[in-house]
Amino acid sequence: MIRTLNVMLVCASVAALVAVYAIKYSVEETANEKVAIERQIDRQEGELSLLKADWAYLNQPSHVAPIVARHAAALGLVPISPQQFGSLEGLPMRPIIQKDETGLDELFSSLEAGVDPAEQSVEVR
Repeated sequence: MIRTLNVMLVCASVAALVAVYAIKYSVEETANEKVAIERQIDRQEGELSLLKADWAYLNQPSHVAPIVARHAAALGLVPISPQQFGSLEGLPMRPIIQKDETGLDELFSSLEAGVDPAEQSVEVR
């Protein structure tokens, strides 16, 4: 009986050893994938900052002005005149909103009568 118990314990130990090594290699593989993803993120962040710097350079007026001057006839661009901007006098007046006094009166009268309008279905007039 003790011999079979010892054999079973040795087999269990070998199985546990194999499981531990399998988990160890799985964790190492996951760590390597994580490092590879972090490197890719760092590389992409570097590329993004380079693209932002290029975009900032290409949008500078000193860089765009010669291109606009060269293609002014094809683009049909003209300088902005002050008349293109609106003024406050050009805005329409806000419409005057009439209050619905009858609706408020009906609400207060129904509340005084003990009827809660929130529990009733809403009717559209």
